[in-house]
Amino acid sequence: MALVGRYNTLQVVKHTDFGLYLDGGADGEILLPNRYIPKDTPTEVEDWLNVFVYLDSEDKLIATTEKTKLQVGEFASLKVKEINSIGIFLDWGLPKDLLMPYSEEKRQMKAGEYCVVHAYLDKRTRRITATARLDRYLDKVPATYKVGQEVDLLVAEETPMGFKAIINNKHWGLIHKNEVFKFLRSGKQEKGYIKELRSDGKIALSLQPIGQDLANSLHDKILAKLKDANGVLPVSDKSDPQLISDLFGVSKGNFKKAIGALYKDGRIVIHADRIELA
Repeated sequence: MALVGRYNTLQVVKHTDFGLYLDGGADGEILLPNRYIPKDTPTEVEDWLNVFVYLDSEDKLIATTEKTKLQVGEFASLKVKEINSIGIFLDWGLPKDLLMPYSEEKRQMKAGEYCVVHAYLDKRTRRITATARLDRYLDKVPATYKVGQEVDLLVAEETPMGFKAIINNKHWGLIHKNEVFKFLRSGKQEKGYIKELRSDGKIALSLQPIGQDLANSLHDKILAKLKDANGVLPVSDKSDPQLISDLFGVSKGNFKKAIGALYKDGRIVIHADRIELA
């Protein structure tokens, strides 16, 4: 049986004038229309193709080689293309837009806005459906992260305490306000680090490596950039935080600690408008 809403590796069983038929197991043969057949190499019967399987406008299984912005079980930030009496339709990269029923809306949406959603399979219809009600799909398995571990983050929403983010497509985490040193918004993807695993199950996040790992990597990065720039960089402890973030991907506070340590070690000289190799 093919996994609807997911990529499947399926075998070609026959050619027709309007496309290839693929072996969908218990679901029977699944059509891959001509426009989606790979053009770079000939495709023969018994060849295997990696395709995305979904329901067409007539609720029949169909395959495509186009890339979608998410699969069933995943989270993504998608643009609202249309809103009508049926629901909210989202652009997920396929000709047939992804439906989010009004019952799955968390706040009232407008065309052109972006919304972080989860894709699931309706058990009754097998239709791929989106929801903005994310809580029911997160924190279902125990977190096994370690402090300092690098993780993938999808920023979901801003709160009075900071930004809620989805960790590795599995858990909620929070980037506290004092950890935010760059522009963030809902839908932004970032590399992050586990800062704290609390006893109540909540997870605190950082956008920078933790502790000595940050210090070591930042020292090396500053020295490498100085060498590449012939020993001088137009940035110092008085520089704008955004410039520091753009250059080194860290907060101004951590940058100041790093150049202070390098100065004490005699590696650099600090001026009001620049740093130099000693």
